[in-house]
Amino acid sequence: MTQSIDLATTPGHLIRRAQQIAVAIFAEHLSAADITPVQFAILNALLDSPGIDQVSLAKRVAFDPATSGSVIGRLEAKGWVARQADPADRRRKLLVVTPQGMQAMASIQADVARVQAQILSPLPQADQELFVNLLSRLVQGHEAA
Repeated sequence: MTQSIDLATTPGHLIRRAQQIAVAIFAEHLSAADITPVQFAILNALLDSPGIDQVSLAKRVAFDPATSGSVIGRLEAKGWVARQADPADRRRKLLVVTPQGMQAMASIQADVARVQAQILSPLPQADQELFVNLLSRLVQGHEAA
């Protein structure tokens, strides 16, 4: 007879549940700001790399180009992101955060920090640092493979 697997002990299930919890906490704290975690990740990456193209941005935030394209379209509709023609190749569009997008990001940064703290709050401080370090190493290890 086939036995069930105890999902509470499997990394895949636990990572999925942790992601669901993180998204729920983000939504709880930032619903009034009208921004999703994916939109935040894209805007945050654009702050670091203004003028990046859409394909490079998608790689940077680990989203497929189609998903990032639709998210960028929504951010553009909000007036938070603008596409500009690349002076070297007019067919290529470069992305920048608009002044409105900068203002939106500035207004939510404290909330985003609180979200991160709440996500980790069940763990003691030393375990929080260890958890983030191990999670980072896990992701980097798989990205390097």
